[in-house]
Amino acid sequence: MTRNVLAFRKNCNYNVIMRAKIVKIGNSRGIRIPKPLLEQSGLSGEVELTAAEGQITLTAVTSIRNGWGEAFRKMAAAGDDALLEPDSPMPATDWDDREWEWE
Repeated sequence: MTRNVLAFRKNCNYNVIMRAKIVKIGNSRGIRIPKPLLEQSGLSGEVELTAAEGQITLTAVTSIRNGWGEAFRKMAAAGDDALLEPDSPMPATDWDDREWEWE
């Protein structure tokens, strides 16, 4: 027998379980997520969905390059931003100096 009920659990000192029925939405299925769960999780906007046996997990979407700027600043400060292939067969040009604005 297939159960059309999702149980939500939040890590805390006690089990919090809320149930929601899976309903038909056009050709798809959906659920209404109770407001307290959204507030407690901090989820909003776009989320990533992953499925495993007997469960669907919602995860906040993060930028693909989230944190890159700070990582590059740390690399530059540590002197770890040198070219990996300094002996590259590509000749050096002044294109970067002409075409980019460096801060």
